[in-house]
Amino acid sequence: MFMLIGFLIGFFAAVPVGPVNVYIISQTLKKDFFHGMIAGLMTALMDLIYCLIALVGFFRISISFSNNQGYWLKLAAGTILFLLGLKLFRDAKNFKLRIGEKDAELIKTPKPLFGVILLYVSNPSLYAFWIAVAGGVTAHGLLREGFWPAVFFALSCGIGALVWYFFLVRFISHHQSRIQEKTFKKLLHALGLFLLAFSLFTFLTAFINH
Repeated sequence: MFMLIGFLIGFFAAVPVGPVNVYIISQTLKKDFFHGMIAGLMTALMDLIYCLIALVGFFRISISFSNNQGYWLKLAAGTILFLLGLKLFRDAKNFKLRIGEKDAELIKTPKPLFGVILLYVSNPSLYAFWIAVAGGVTAHGLLREGFWPAVFFALSCGIGALVWYFFLVRFISHHQSRIQEKTFKKLLHALGLFLLAFSLFTFLTAFINH
């Protein structure tokens, strides 16, 4: 039962459109299904790790963050979002539809891994979310104490998130061939604007709460 709950938490937690989802979409649009799924897989893995850390008690490290540390985390997150947004604008300007992406010349690199890691570890709200999940499931007796129950619950959360990212990347990749080059550029511009908006919001909350 607790694994089903974990799966649903992981799935629905991944659904809201946020910086990570935007980054996964952009990787799929700019490159291919492979790169989008690499980013999605890395995000699901980060969800699993954060959930497990929270459940086994190490989340106290995050709780003990001082306001000053939270301030610098938000500044780091805002900077990363801003730079990624600018990069999407530049990519939109230079974007060209490629022919024969399935050819051997298409080099599949693990670069999306680093983008996801930077976005994830610099987002204080993700720490708070998984701490809240850990507190909720333990407070209501939905998960019994112990290392292995925590592992399986975190694993189910990661699988739930991965299922969402698979459907997201699959949908974007499936409709990619029907999209004209101008539409691609508009989408990349929109994604870049979305990331810039997130960065400005992050900066604003950092200064307001400092």
